[in-house]
Order: sequence, then structure tokens, then C-alpha cells
Amino acid sequence: MENRITSLFGIKYPIIQGGMIWASGYKLASAVSNAGGLGLIGAGSMYPDVLREHIQKVKKATDQPYGVNVPLLYTDLEEILQIIIEEKVPIVFTSAGNPKTYTQRLKDAGITVVHVVSSVKFALKCQDAGVDAVVAEGFEAGGHNGREETTTLTLIPMVKAALKIPLIAAGGIATGRGMLAAMTLGAEAVQVGSRFVATHEASSHLAFKQAVVDAKEGDTHLTLKELAPVRLLRNKFWGDVQELYKTGPTTEELKTLLGRARAKKGMFEGDLNEGELEIGQISGLIDDIIPAAQVVENMVSEYEEARKEMMNRSLHG
Repeated sequence: MENRITSLFGIKYPIIQGGMIWASGYKLASAVSNAGGLGLIGAGSMYPDVLREHIQKVKKATDQPYGVNVPLLYTDLEEILQIIIEEKVPIVFTSAGNPKTYTQRLKDAGITVVHVVSSVKFALKCQDAGVDAVVAEGFEAGGHNGREETTTLTLIPMVKAALKIPLIAAGGIATGRGMLAAMTLGAEAVQVGSRFVATHEASSHLAFKQAVVDAKEGDTHLTLKELAPVRLLRNKFWGDVQELYKTGPTTEELKTLLGRARAKKGMFEGDLNEGELEIGQISGLIDDIIPAAQVVENMVSEYEEARKEMMNRSLHG
């Protein structure tokens, strides 16, 4: 499975664990890295001192490559970046902002930089900014999403045709067969979020993990597009949002309903009624809570099995 991404990161398998808020602490990141993938710490839900603690703990828990995911809208961004540089984090995934602003600074510190996008336009901006690779994420993904609502199956070949640098596919990928499909379309690795939420090592609340396991087709919905599009599990809070939409709300009214710490309330504290429950459409295919290493092992074995099936079909008509 060696390719430009596995060589770039120094990993065995082209599987990257998404740096999800309230799920991706050092336990999850180190477990994925130890299993041969690339584990990411999700800085988006961490104060600077908490992030430093998780970085130091992940370095003790694994001797394999790891990284940190940093949303560029972060309020303590300068302090976060300084910690990342001081702690000599080898790989940084950035998102939700202009890659030109910080890419060179991180690369000057010897850090491999990847940026997450949802369109060809922004993928090209990333390439121009000098990033080492791009994650193209379709709108099936959980959490905050692209306004274009381009599906992964459509987005990956379009971005692949435009880029020279390596491409990582994300959005709706939780199985080895999904991984094979993405790589057939031109990706050299996959970034997996929702499947790693439903693992023992994820820091998410057990009630939220169980809600992910219980989810069926159609149980997630993209909403709050006027603020920042986000895919959520349907619950009481989601219903309150839909009721407010019937009144033709202003952006301020939507912000007031959203309030503060909704995601923490739902995903970390386990309030399945009033919390914001961010998860992808692929949750309909997730039916158990397992160790993170088993997720990697299952994906790799299913990928190989599916690849052999395809080869046999082509050989035997």
C-alpha cells in the first residue's frame, strides 16, 4: 500500500483518523498511529494548555508519526501554533481558513502541512500556498461542511484532475470497500472520522457513541448553512432549529438558538436532546463500538479482499 502519502507521513497504511472535536484526544491518535495509520489530535476543542498536554502524552504513547488538526478560525490560534512548533509536532492538518496565512511558517519549522477543502477552487489555492497534500471532503462528512454540497464521489476525481500534489479523500468513508472506491477515483489515502468516533479510545461520551451506532440512513441532516453548514444527527436541538427556520429567522436569531458549547454538551457531555451531535452519513453503516486498531485492521483486510474481487472479475469477465 506504499504511495506518496504513506511515504510523506512515514506510515504503513494510507488511513488518516480525522481530528474531530471532542473525540480526537491522545488516546485515539496514539492508538491509530500504533496500528499503522496516522492519528490526529483535534485541537478545535482544546484550550492551548490542554493541547500541549495531549501532544506530550501522545509522544509517550507512540513512537509512530502523529499529527494535530487545527481549524484556522481558532481564537487562540497564535498560541496554538507556537505550542505545535515548540513541541515539534511532525504533521499539521489545517482547515476552515486561508492556507496561505500559516503554511510557510509551519513548513519553515519542519512541519508537513495538509489542508482540508471541499472544492477544486480551494484545492488549487492550497497547492499554490505550498501545502504538501490536500484532503478533499465531500458533503457526506460529519461536522462542518462545504457550502457547495459536492459529494465525495464527484469531488475526488475533479480535484485529482486539477492537482499535482497528493490527494486524501474524506466524507462517507468507513470501510475498506469505501477506501478502495476513493483510491480508484484518484486519492492516495482516506481520512476517516465517524468510524473512529465509535471506538473505545475516542474521548466522546458513551451516549453519543451509542447514538452513532443506533443511527440509520437519513438520520443526519446538513443545516445552519447561514452560519457554517454542519451535519448533525436529528434530535430535539435539530428539531428546534427546523422550527425556527419556519419563521424565516435572521442570522442573529440562529446564533442565539445555537448559543455556546452546543457541541461539547452533546458529543462530550452526552446530552442527546439539547446537544449538537456532529456525525457523518456513514453512521448508518456503523453498528458497533470497537478498538481503534480494529477499525484499521478491518479496513485494510476489507480493502484487500475487495481489490482481489475486482481483479478476479476483470480476469474472468
